[in-house]
This record gives sequence, structure tokens and C-alpha cells, in this order.
Amino acid sequence: MRPQDPFIGRRILDGQFEIVQKVGTGGMGSVYKALQADMNRMVAIKILHPKLANRKDLVTRFQREARALSQLTHPNTVKVFMYGELEEDGALYIAMELLEGKNLNQLVRKGGPLAAERAVPIVIQVCGALQEAHDRGIVHRDLKPENIFLCSQGGLQDVPKVLDFGLAKTDESVRPGALQLTQEGMVFGTPEFMSPEQAQGKILDARSDIYSLAIILYEVLTGKLPFVAKSPMEYIQKHVVEPPIPLNQRVAELQFPPALEAVLARAMAKRLEDRYQSVRDFGQALADAMGLSAASLAFPTATPAVPGVRATVRVGAQSVSTKLLVGVALGSVVVGVLIAVVVMMVMR
Repeated sequence: MRPQDPFIGRRILDGQFEIVQKVGTGGMGSVYKALQADMNRMVAIKILHPKLANRKDLVTRFQREARALSQLTHPNTVKVFMYGELEEDGALYIAMELLEGKNLNQLVRKGGPLAAERAVPIVIQVCGALQEAHDRGIVHRDLKPENIFLCSQGGLQDVPKVLDFGLAKTDESVRPGALQLTQEGMVFGTPEFMSPEQAQGKILDARSDIYSLAIILYEVLTGKLPFVAKSPMEYIQKHVVEPPIPLNQRVAELQFPPALEAVLARAMAKRLEDRYQSVRDFGQALADAMGLSAASLAFPTATPAVPGVRATVRVGAQSVSTKLLVGVALGSVVVGVLIAVVVMMVMR
């Protein structure tokens, strides 16, 4: 019999929260459901494993997620209430809204691809959340279906919430001297959803998130990725040198509006200058392709910036998230690109 989790039943932060149960766990930490009695609500509390407190890189990543989320107020970004260290033992925590539902990966694995009429409005809402982040100099860098959680809220269905800004990068021009987890030539991310420039270890901007979000929409629509590959390294290579399989050629029995296929093709362009230059433009193009009204768009007004790698192992309907560190050296493969990849996985 496993020992009782020491946090369950515990009151923390001067009794503000009573931890009720564990709702998820990983290599980096655990997420608990907790009662905030004074506010008469349930919240989610993410706690970094105490055994990792001496890992400076993971502590920095945890703190980075908290700082990034605390700056964002878009309704399609998970809301953070507070973060810091527990007085009792110094464990790092993030208290955030409790979400009930499924992430996009779980939804597609269980129920199959989503109809374009359902999938596109979901992604347009995600575009709104990312636009706020980009306006504040924050690039997510690890967009994947598992990090888009679908729930019901305020009587509305299919409300997506963007999660896990642990790999987010804040623009150095916005936060001078901010600690970066990566340097040029080193990459954190998810091979299946990496942009070409991310796979090559280049400095990333908002257009990298656009590419990753387009890959996500492609998979949600078809149940498949736009490349056929058998390993993380092969996915990385194909992102760099191989054009994606056109949307209408991926699954014979699934056909989509040509305009939607064209929008995705542009969003997945290899060259940055050939993509949409903002996630707002991408969202508008998706709405136009589906004949959606302007009311379907939820983009924030640009505001001044605030100072301030996962490998996917799928087993049946499950996904295991890990952190992938890839060192990429460029030489020549096919069109002069050779990728030498050194992988270090740290279970999250």
C-alpha cells in the first residue's frame, strides 16, 4: 500500500487552502484540488516536488510559468490567483482556477477528429489568448494538444484554456537581464509540434507559436500529424526539410474547405516571412475560411508589454509528457541541413 500523500488534508498558506485530493502528477510536481473556504470555491494548486528544489533549471521553469501566467488576463488562458513558497517547507506552488473537462489530446484520442465547424472556433479562441501573450512579449514555445484544455464555463461549451507556460520565453527587451532557460542552438519543446526554427535551435518569436498551433489544428481535424515519422528525431528533420501533407490528402474520407487548407498551409510554411505575421491574422484567416462572423473573434487590444521539450510517448489513448532538451548542429541533409540531436529527457 502506498503511503498517504503528505499534502492531502493539509491546510496551507495560513489556512487559506485545504488540500482535498490529488488530481494529477508528473516528474516535476503534482496538482491538487483544494478548498478555499473564505472564497467558497475549489481551486487547483500545483506544487513542485520538494526533491527537485535543488534543481535550479526546474525551479526557474516553475517560477517562469507562474510569472508568465500572472501577467495574462485573457479568458482563454488559465487564471492564476497567487504563487510563491509554502512557509512550512519552502515548496514552490501556484494556485490557479480549477478546470474540469479534457485536453484536446484526450478529446481526439477518445472521440476521434473534430468537425471543422467545432475545431476552428476553439482554435480561434486560443489565438486570442496567445495574442495577449505575444503583445506582452511572451512566446509559449511548447504548444501541444495537451496544453489546450477544453471545459464548460459560464454556461458556454467548448471553452479552451491555454496551459503550461513553463517553457515560455519573455522578450529580453521587455525584461532586461531575465534568466533564459535556453540559448541559441539549444531547444526545449515537443518534436511533433516544433516549428522549423525551433528544431534548428534558433531564437523564437510569435510566429513559432503560429506554426505549432497550426499543427495542433491539423491533428484535431484529421487525427493525424502532417508528417509520417517514427521517432522524435525524424519529426524534427521533417519539420525542417519536408513540406507537410496537404490537409485534404491526409485522410481520404475527410475533406475540408479549400480555403481552410490554404490557411493551414500558410501557417505551416517553413520560412517565417511566408507565415501569418501575427496570431491575430491567423485567427482572422481561419474565421474567413469558415465564414464566421467577427463576433467569433476574441482578440485583446494590444497593450504595452509588462516588465517583468517534451517527447510524446503515446500508449493507447494515453500520452506521457517529458521534457526534451535537443542540441541541434546544422550541416547538410538533402537541401544542406543535417541535424545532430542530443536528447536529454527529464520526466515532468
